[in-house]
Amino acid sequence: MNISASPSLRWFAAGLVLMLASCGIVPEKTEISVYHLQPSVQADAGWPHVDTQLVVLRPNAERLVNSARIMVRPTPGEVQVYKGATWSQPAPDILQDAIVRTLEDSRKLAGVTRRGGGIAGDFDLALDIRRFDADYAGGGTPSAVIEVSANLIHNDDNRVVATQTFRHATPAGSTAIVDVHRAFEQSLSDVTRDISGWTLTHMQRAGR
Repeated sequence: MNISASPSLRWFAAGLVLMLASCGIVPEKTEISVYHLQPSVQADAGWPHVDTQLVVLRPNAERLVNSARIMVRPTPGEVQVYKGATWSQPAPDILQDAIVRTLEDSRKLAGVTRRGGGIAGDFDLALDIRRFDADYAGGGTPSAVIEVSANLIHNDDNRVVATQTFRHATPAGSTAIVDVHRAFEQSLSDVTRDISGWTLTHMQRAGR
């Protein structure tokens, strides 16, 4: 049996929805701000030129870091994410893009690409992101902390020729996300510069 609602019942239902919305029970659409990290890295004149090719592997990272969420540590041992704000891409992709672009622009090696980029690298650069977060460390304003473990692998004999951990922490100017974003850009620039120079130096040494 098909039962249709009476006009009075339909008016009551419509009024109930409006009342709930005015009370805040029906959630309103929220805007999410997307932040793009654009590190500024100039090649060091002292970086060696190496006539070999490099493949930069996509960095490994734990689940929260391997996402576009912006992590924050408000107190020691506590991890949260910023509400209403994300990176334009996951942290591993951000770091990989920054290193590939820096080494490409440096013109210090025969070729550099990501895995699947069409070249057989003489070396692989394997990275593990340990930290990529805004850390208050018990203070009033956070620092943008990026910590990365790097392994340079010679592909002819699958040998690790160098390994090192890089870490930079840049204090933010305030607790505002725009200032935190600026601090992350500086930390990313510093880490990218250090990893790029270290990679070229050890590629040169391994090739001798």
